Amino acid sequence: MFFQVASTCRSPDDAKCRSASQAQQSQLSKRLIHFSVQSFVALFRGMAMTRTVDWRTHVNLKLLNTFLLVGEAQSFRGAADRAHRSGSAVSSQIRKLEDQLGVALFHRTTRQVRLTQEGEQLLVCVRRALHDIEEGLQQIQESADIQRGRISLACAPTVAGTRLGSVLAAFEQHYPGIRVSVREITAAALFESVRQREVDFGISVVIDSPEFRFQRILTDPLFALVPRSRLPRDRKTVSLQTLSAMPLLLLEQGTALRKIVEDAMAEQGLTVQTRYQFIQAQTLISMASAGLGAAVLPNIVIPEQLDPSVQKLRIVDPPLARDMAIVTLPGQALSPAASRLIELLQQLMSGA
Repeated sequence: MFFQVASTCRSPDDAKCRSASQAQQSQLSKRLIHFSVQSFVALFRGMAMTRTVDWRTHVNLKLLNTFLLVGEAQSFRGAADRAHRSGSAVSSQIRKLEDQLGVALFHRTTRQVRLTQEGEQLLVCVRRALHDIEEGLQQIQESADIQRGRISLACAPTVAGTRLGSVLAAFEQHYPGIRVSVREITAAALFESVRQREVDFGISVVIDSPEFRFQRILTDPLFALVPRSRLPRDRKTVSLQTLSAMPLLLLEQGTALRKIVEDAMAEQGLTVQTRYQFIQAQTLISMASAGLGAAVLPNIVIPEQLDPSVQKLRIVDPPLARDMAIVTLPGQALSPAASRLIELLQQLMSGA
């Protein structure tokens, strides 16, 4: 039983994949080695050592692999054939292991090789530990090949309810073994989730903060849905000053969209007259259609077919838009699966 972790990046230039894969392999390998060492500690403490041995600094997987081959074959020659090594080299490694442990692992005669009691104990432990390591390395391999794994992300409701579904469907079609969980939350909660590493990444508006890293995926202009009862004449645009004279329908406090509107109004010296505030964009559209005020919304959530009682007007003077981005922490290493999902998000949402 021998182990090797192969390179899983699609090309030699895929630095992002190599970095993420190496970081993940290193982390899991440390856990596997720790687990295996604990298994060996439990065994060796139960052995009757003939002298004090600091085996932790000497015993390695190479010696244990050789021991396993000899123990299963009950033959130095058979183990040497399986390892494609000379019999003397195998015998030398077994003597080295026995010397380091301070116990004999085999009864040797001219006709046969048989495990001692301590050797039988060690064989059980080595089989179990090497099986765990092999299983762990297989999991690393499958994760790096994007065959298995988990991704957790947080997303702005306006994106989750419009564009995210098609991206996740495309991702699931190509990578059915990856489990993706989504948290649909406001910007304030999203940034806190990224900060606390509760999610792998977020999808939200770009803010001026060095605490986070932003990879832009789309620029989304803001529009006002204005009841014709308040602006009867057909038009294409509306100014912030005109909107400030109307009751505004906005998303609740804590949303990035709400902050964009309030900041823009403040810069113009205008007062926000908020009559109602809601959580869902669709509710704002319904309220505007009922004539209760002007709803300010990003373009991606506004349907093509609107109630004839409202006009969709681009906000100008100044024009308002929001930049949506992938949100991570600076220097954060993502798994290959998470990196691939981000690539899909950039590809499929950039045309929004």
